[in-house]
Amino acid sequence: MEIVNDLWVLTRDYAKQETIDPLKSLGRFFGYGLAGSLLSALGLVFGAVAILRLLQTQTGEHLSGSWNFVPYVVALVFTVVCAGLAAYAIKKPVRNQEENR
Repeated sequence: MEIVNDLWVLTRDYAKQETIDPLKSLGRFFGYGLAGSLLSALGLVFGAVAILRLLQTQTGEHLSGSWNFVPYVVALVFTVVCAGLAAYAIKKPVRNQEENR
């Protein structure tokens, strides 16, 4: 009976090690990833609005009249460049430390 009990404990511990523990670390990974992406998006929005307001208020008469679209275009270009840099960083291959050994 002791062998059956030991086998049950071994099977249970192995199942926990291979299923529950990786799911916990995966949940942490997704949690930090979600928080980081939300904060990055919020920073991008604040940065674009800051550039827009800076150009609207500090350029005076230079970007008024028929040139009033320029601050919006500059803010749009800033946003597209940031999105492109993020896409490049995502697609960039990651070098593992284990491969270098």
